[in-house]
Amino acid sequence: MRPPDLSELIIDVPGGGVFTRRWSVPGSKRSPLLLLHDSLGSVEQWRDFPAALAVATSRSVIAYDRLGFGKSSPRVERPSPGFIEEEAVVVVPALLEALGIERFVPFGHSVGGGMALTIAARHGARCEAVISEAAQAFVEPLTLTGIREAQRQFADPAQQARLVRWHGDKAPWVLDAWTQVWLSPAFRDWTLDHELERITCPVLAIHGEHDEYGSLAFPRRIAGGVKGPARLAILPCGHVPHRDQGDEVLRLVADFLSMGSSVQGGGA
Repeated sequence: MRPPDLSELIIDVPGGGVFTRRWSVPGSKRSPLLLLHDSLGSVEQWRDFPAALAVATSRSVIAYDRLGFGKSSPRVERPSPGFIEEEAVVVVPALLEALGIERFVPFGHSVGGGMALTIAARHGARCEAVISEAAQAFVEPLTLTGIREAQRQFADPAQQARLVRWHGDKAPWVLDAWTQVWLSPAFRDWTLDHELERITCPVLAIHGEHDEYGSLAFPRRIAGGVKGPARLAILPCGHVPHRDQGDEVLRLVADFLSMGSSVQGGGA
């Protein structure tokens, strides 16, 4: 298979313009994958994974920078405690309409995984399947400990420079948006439970057994809480399986999507 075709554009959504990159597989009639990045992430930070994912699945892959991140429009206000749901019901519909997409497969990493699952809950039959990777399902002490440790590390100017590389002068906002929302009392009772019970499409929940931001209670809650068929995959890595176990993640996703509606519940 030849490398996917690459295209980029800025799409207007409520609140500004979002930078979008598409890896298109010529001739593919399969539903595309929509990638949702983590709390400090961006399109660029997916690196070569989207292109490899397009080749492995024979599907087009679309990734975008959320408002305030990467090459998208900056934001001034801090995200609300309902920012995960808001992404699913405000921004994603505008993206799908602009791109002319009817059916798709949301694939999210970390908080993007929570967004992917919320999208599947809110968009019903439009989601062929959904894939979560290192997703949080509720607010766990381990998650808050990891965030506080990251907050301490980013006090180092060298660590701050890493964020500037990806987000430019939006970097302070990006860090604040992650740490202050997750650590706020208003977010303490957040959970995906009410979204999970609305999901009927096949679900693949990928998680690293050494994830520093969440225990295996997260993927187990996800796989056990959805109404549709679910598959649980626990890998020997930390919070970024698509980087540390890239080949295995590609294999898991390709196998999962090739099974379609026949996906059955299973263990690691």
